[in-house]
Amino acid sequence: MCVIALNVKSAVLEMRSGKMKLLFRILVCFMSLFCCCRICSAVDTITTEQSVLDGQELLSSEGSFILGFFSPNQSKHRYLGIWYNNIFPQTIVWVANRARPINDSYGQLTINVDGNLILLDGAGNMIWASKSNSARLVKEPTGRLLNSGNLVLFDRRDTDSDDYLWQSFDYPCDTLLSGMKLGWDAKTGLHRQLTSWKTAADPSPGNFTFSIDISVSPQIVLREGLIRKY
Repeated sequence: MCVIALNVKSAVLEMRSGKMKLLFRILVCFMSLFCCCRICSAVDTITTEQSVLDGQELLSSEGSFILGFFSPNQSKHRYLGIWYNNIFPQTIVWVANRARPINDSYGQLTINVDGNLILLDGAGNMIWASKSNSARLVKEPTGRLLNSGNLVLFDRRDTDSDDYLWQSFDYPCDTLLSGMKLGWDAKTGLHRQLTSWKTAADPSPGNFTFSIDISVSPQIVLREGLIRKY
């Protein structure tokens, strides 16, 4: 009887071991497939024939920055933003719809017939748009996440690769990246300044601004509301 009991116990252990090995192999295959899909889908460009859906990402050519959808600090709202790749905790450097969040998880970034980047929610409502002021006829509008962290919109058929129709560097949030400029642009009338988040869970413009004041002589100014702090 003891021999039979030992044999049964040994068989049960072998069966459990076999199941564990099978589960482990399935897990390895799943992880390999996931990594493969992520690498294959790692692109830095969006065209009129493509969209970036919630859950998908653009990855800059050298892997420094990611563009995608996120919810800050466990917020229920969704935002389209740019953050550093492979840095924990997640560090957001730019937010498209910082003042108008998406209230569902079906956001979509695409390029419309006018050649602008537009952000839609699940109901098809336009949440944000790049609003390019270019008067040129755009034949092949293309969006690209550069390795500098700059999201740019350009005409792929234009031979001047640096002549952007629109770029996120002209609309900074709370982070100054290398290559960004602050101050007034006399040509476009843009006033580039840094503006704090309202809270850690709300990227809408807060009370603090960091800018260049040219009212008397150019100088860097930090303000809380209208009060000059520095």
